[in-house]
Amino acid sequence: MASAPPLLCLLVAAAHLAGARATTTPEEPTATAWGLEGPSLSPGQPSPALEDWEEASEWTSWFNVDHPGGDGDFESLAAIRFYYGPARVCPRPLALEARTTDWALPSTVGERVHLNPTRGFWCLNREQPRGRRCSNYHVRFRCPLEATWGAWGPWGPCSGSCGPGRRLRRRRCPSPTGDACPGRPLEAQKCVRPTCPEKPYLVKHPESRVREARQNVTFCCKASGTPVPKKYSWFHNGTLLDRREHRYGAHLELRGLRPDQAGTYHCKAWNDAGTVRSGTAWLTVLGPGQPACNPQPQEHLIKLPDDCGQPGSGPTYLNVGLCPDTLCPSPAGSSPRCGDAGSRCCSVRRLESREIHCSNYVLPVKVVAECGCQKCLPPRGLVRGRVVATDSGEPLRFAQILLGQEPIGFTSYQGDFTIEVPPSTQRLVVTFLDPSGEFMDTVTVLPFDPRGGGVYHDVKAMRKKAPVILDAGESNRIPLGEMQDEAPLGELVLPPGAFRRADGEPYTGAVEARVTFVDPRDLSSAAAAPSDLRFVDSDGELAPLRTYGMFSVDLRAAGSAEQLQAGPVAVRVDAGQIRMAGHVEALRLWSLNPDTGLWEEESGFQPERSAAARARREERVFLVGNVEIRERRLFNLDVPERRRCFVKVRAYANDKFTPNEQVEGVVVTLVNLEPAPGFSANPRAWGRFDSAVTGPNGACLPAFCDEARPDAYTALVTASLGGEELEPAPSRPRPRAATVGVAQPYLERLAYRRTDHDDPALKRNGFRINLAKPRPGEPAEAKGPVYPWRSLRECQEAPVTASHFRFARVEADKYEYNVVPFREGAPASWTGDVLAWWPNPQEFRACFLKVQIQGPQEYMVRSHNAGGSHPRTQGQLYGLRDARSVRDPERPGTTAACVEFKCSGMLFDQRQVDRTLVTIMPQGSCRRVAINGLLRDYLARHPPAAPADDPAAFSMLAPLDPLGHNYGVYTVTDQSPRLAKEIAIGRCFDGSSDGFSREMKAEAGTAVTFQCREPPAGRPSLFQRLLESPATALGDIRREMGQVARAQAQSTGPLRTRRGRAQQ
Repeated sequence: MASAPPLLCLLVAAAHLAGARATTTPEEPTATAWGLEGPSLSPGQPSPALEDWEEASEWTSWFNVDHPGGDGDFESLAAIRFYYGPARVCPRPLALEARTTDWALPSTVGERVHLNPTRGFWCLNREQPRGRRCSNYHVRFRCPLEATWGAWGPWGPCSGSCGPGRRLRRRRCPSPTGDACPGRPLEAQKCVRPTCPEKPYLVKHPESRVREARQNVTFCCKASGTPVPKKYSWFHNGTLLDRREHRYGAHLELRGLRPDQAGTYHCKAWNDAGTVRSGTAWLTVLGPGQPACNPQPQEHLIKLPDDCGQPGSGPTYLNVGLCPDTLCPSPAGSSPRCGDAGSRCCSVRRLESREIHCSNYVLPVKVVAECGCQKCLPPRGLVRGRVVATDSGEPLRFAQILLGQEPIGFTSYQGDFTIEVPPSTQRLVVTFLDPSGEFMDTVTVLPFDPRGGGVYHDVKAMRKKAPVILDAGESNRIPLGEMQDEAPLGELVLPPGAFRRADGEPYTGAVEARVTFVDPRDLSSAAAAPSDLRFVDSDGELAPLRTYGMFSVDLRAAGSAEQLQAGPVAVRVDAGQIRMAGHVEALRLWSLNPDTGLWEEESGFQPERSAAARARREERVFLVGNVEIRERRLFNLDVPERRRCFVKVRAYANDKFTPNEQVEGVVVTLVNLEPAPGFSANPRAWGRFDSAVTGPNGACLPAFCDEARPDAYTALVTASLGGEELEPAPSRPRPRAATVGVAQPYLERLAYRRTDHDDPALKRNGFRINLAKPRPGEPAEAKGPVYPWRSLRECQEAPVTASHFRFARVEADKYEYNVVPFREGAPASWTGDVLAWWPNPQEFRACFLKVQIQGPQEYMVRSHNAGGSHPRTQGQLYGLRDARSVRDPERPGTTAACVEFKCSGMLFDQRQVDRTLVTIMPQGSCRRVAINGLLRDYLARHPPAAPADDPAAFSMLAPLDPLGHNYGVYTVTDQSPRLAKEIAIGRCFDGSSDGFSREMKAEAGTAVTFQCREPPAGRPSLFQRLLESPATALGDIRREMGQVARAQAQSTGPLRTRRGRAQQ
């Protein structure tokens, strides 16, 4: 045998055995030939018996893979195919011929050999006459002639009218025997027609400006699309401006401004596919001597501590002043890039210090004394949140984040994300791509605060449907909607041969299909629905859609990650599921543009009644639309709805709904729902959803409404702040106008019901209303809370006395007081002062201490924060924080409080750090029983120590390091003060440095522990005594401490040491 690698030798040996020793079958006869004397043949001359063939055939070339030796010579077909390639011999040879390497036939040399066309040739030494051994043979096979294709024809035209497509060419198989030619008669190739027109979309909107008379101003507008828009039009107060007079394009420049040019400005951009309208910009033109910023501050009330007012008179408020966050004219005019160079805003110019006399102590405060035009703080909109699975709540780990189509990062292990909003953004379109492929691409439009505040969002990711295996050569139907006890809303019909690869080649194998349907009949699915159900109408304005279902299509070659395309695909919708008048005729099929987050129309629907249905005399009618499944994989069954309104909602710090305690940065969500059961014009489903962020004057949410039938559309409204759910005004036993915030009789027509109205055991996290459009001529309905679609500005600027719906924070047992007032929801209200709680307006650091309390009830815990080591602030108050302890559901008799304190660090002057002197003191008869060992050791290693050691309180000079949950200290730095605090509180509740919980875990990650007991009847608590008479209370504490010290002096040394440790 010739030498070969060991693996090849094994393979050849296996092939030899398969060819030489396998038993023969009747279908595969083996010929045995004995050597007979005869003439020798020339190399090209075959045996005469092998030339008489009825069918067209031919011989292959000669093969020799073995040499005689050992047991003999073996020329198996398997070994030949292995060495020479499987294509060298046809699948089923007709005959086999063997010759020696000297071109002699076996009969010529007198040797016994075996020949089998499907197995090969072998000659065994043991079967030869005495004294002979097998010669070295080579073999060839007789194969039938295959039918051959003719030449390819020319390429056909490119499919489609624009954009990517495919073209085909064909060939014929002119087989005289009628046999099929191997391969395909059709070949596809990708081709590209001129780029499809794409509707324009705005990438830069005009911005509001303030100018003095006779100054100049420039508004800028920029749109993108295919082709790039070249035509722009500008409108002033809704009236088209003359292009020849103003000579505008994407920029509108106005020179020598007059007062009558003030008002609203917007642009429109056109291309071949349509038009788009920009947002509205306001131009304010100041007359001679008219100030842009009134130096007299506006009223802004803050709540003072309870002991700073008259007993029994309720909470006391102090007017600390407020400068309106408005623009001032820029002396330099507009820059060439349309952004004001050195933009100025109306802000605080001067503060004054005052003192508030409370019960036996003086509370310092700084109030706004004068406003003026100062340099604007650059707004930094921030969005933070968490992406979790809708069904299980598991985090979407390490998902790629796309802003439009640009990758900007990944989610964390816990599914958290942070996005800084780019300047001039109107719609924040974000996509989360699951790396495991188990979840749909989560395309969402996240509301944000354009003034620069932070907003927190919980994003839901929907798990893909389990895959089904389809045969590409057959017709396949996939149902859309599989709710229990409900018929599918429709089906996706994929005809035979509809699948193809990305290069346009037809795909004929098995297909793994995952079609995930977002069914509006499942009310919980609204949270995971993609985008925000908006499209650009023929006027270029954003308009809402009413959905009947969305679906994601994922088609892959079975057993691989190769993504397939399909089309045309039919979408059949059961017309019986669409009950609203006019919606059957208006239903359209849409696809989602991931760049803009807007839905774009793919096709309409036509009625279809199947022949089988007519034979059974069924009246079930289907609507049929068509779509190509290519790059876009998210589709929508929607109807443009013209009956539109806005709903006014405000959020408050507590259920007193005090006007000056509104909360900004709350995410309010409105979901359009069905009406009361029994009204058949609207199916039991949600139709659309919208979210908005509350500002200083609340929020206006778009919704569908109806004037004639108040219950034609209803809505569920909820609100959250940093993961905390807010509660709306109650409605049991019947809603009261003064509490809900809506005047009668409009309130009755809206049918306001909180979610616990019928069942007190349900959560109180939302309310339902009829979306009754206000009727003209009804004064009670003219001032909210529902406004006509064209009255958005009236809704946005409505005074707090106008009707509106209300939410309140549940965590009302909190109190915050800053010596230097600051509205955390409005970063522009920050004022530079050494006593400012937040010393850096670009970076906010929130610090919390976890306090465990062993006692029979919940207790209020206060942190007193004063300057500790800085010479300018030492002993001066920064602020107070009160927080009520929360029960641990698993540990009766134990509560815990997450108390904020002012972080140590650089002050406003950035010259020297200050370690804040923090004093933690619970209300009630409490004593400190334990301090976190790591925290105690850290404070001992970082002097100075706190000046006093009161057993009823805990004092420290706050650490400069962020520490962590092992110390009972929770620190979070963020660009938004509210988000920093909410994240820190979530970690404090959880007792970890990276978790988040709204359920208190009192034993995890605590810093200090107090033991509290109920005071004797009639005796006020230590907390109350300190508030009412600090000097007397401190004297009592010293006297009690002296008694304890004398008692300890009488005990033994070791016992005194143990007791001392126990008290710590």
